[in-house]
Amino acid sequence: MTYIRTDNRTFSQMRNVKITPKISPYAEGSALIEVGGTKVICTASVEDRVPLFLRNKGTGWVTAEYAMLPRATNTRTQRETQRPSGRTQEIQRLIGRSLRAVVNMEELGERQIYIDCDVIQADGGTRCASITGGFVALALACQKLVKNGVIKNYPIVSEVAAVSVGMVDGTPILDLAYAEDSTAEVDMNIVCTGAGRFIEIQGTAEREPFTREQMDAMMELAEKGINQLFAVQRGILG
Repeated sequence: MTYIRTDNRTFSQMRNVKITPKISPYAEGSALIEVGGTKVICTASVEDRVPLFLRNKGTGWVTAEYAMLPRATNTRTQRETQRPSGRTQEIQRLIGRSLRAVVNMEELGERQIYIDCDVIQADGGTRCASITGGFVALALACQKLVKNGVIKNYPIVSEVAAVSVGMVDGTPILDLAYAEDSTAEVDMNIVCTGAGRFIEIQGTAEREPFTREQMDAMMELAEKGINQLFAVQRGILG
């Protein structure tokens, strides 16, 4: 029996992707990213300071925070008021690592850019959407720093985007919605630069181990999806 996706997409088809830039009048950079039913607000805030371990070293820093609104999902989730959950900490570290990988920190000077990713609606792939949209917010903030003469050179060396792939009913598929993610035999998140270099590959077999051939098939789908995301980013940033 051939697997049929919940939204009738082909196995290699992304959900509709839309990025709306400059949605916040206050943040130095901002974007709303929509990937199917997943919607994430990403803002970039510039601070004229760096963490203690970087002070007086002439280099900058990029970090990220991630949160999900209580009714971003079908049932209410507890607001994380005391401290982030283990899952939240893992995701925001992933976002930070991904964005730092494409920034020349020396060009930033002793400045820190906070990327806040707030999920207002979740339907799978929230961490991937946060990375892809967070990059647009970061790039817009850096463009503003150059335009205003705060820094001399644009510090971003490449784009970065992320996409999910997986195996469902033995079939490799691209860009998993929640209904697929929750039943997938394999779930992978791929983070890649515009130069085609990998930042992170997160892959887990939920039940049966996967083969090298299956992994290659998923990686091929991920490359296709990420290139589509780069095209959307470039259309906004030039």
